[in-house]
Amino acid sequence: MLSPEVEMNHIELSAPTSALAQHLLVLASTVKETQFQAHLIHFNYEGANFFSVHQFLKEEYDELLEEFDSIGEYVRSLDYMMPMCACGLKDMMHKSFKNVSSYDGREMLATYLMNLELICEIATCIEEKAAELKASDIANYLGELCGKVNKAAWMVKATLRCG
Repeated sequence: MLSPEVEMNHIELSAPTSALAQHLLVLASTVKETQFQAHLIHFNYEGANFFSVHQFLKEEYDELLEEFDSIGEYVRSLDYMMPMCACGLKDMMHKSFKNVSSYDGREMLATYLMNLELICEIATCIEEKAAELKASDIANYLGELCGKVNKAAWMVKATLRCG
């Protein structure tokens, strides 16, 4: 267990990683809320392409849950705590997150797409900070996350173009 009394030198050294952890918390909470959104769209989506969208979103919310877990583990590797409840997590969410406001399938997917793009924007900003701090494991992970999210965004865009 860590001692509550920490030397000043340790605080100075850990401050940059603490800021990195806080940025990762914003990403984690945004990923988690997007995961929940994908799950709800999965239930509520209606359209001629229902089955394919339903299946795609199931894969998406499973994948986003895995990403949330990975980000949480990176936060903990920086010796920083994750929130203990959904309320604490939601307080950390990026302010640009978009909520679904319609049961129209196209609007649901368009909103989900905006949040996927937001995840990538956040991850790209954090990736630069992680690289500056020589946290190459985190920087590499964030690059991979962007690749996965960009692929999902492409699939949603293709669905919206055809729908």
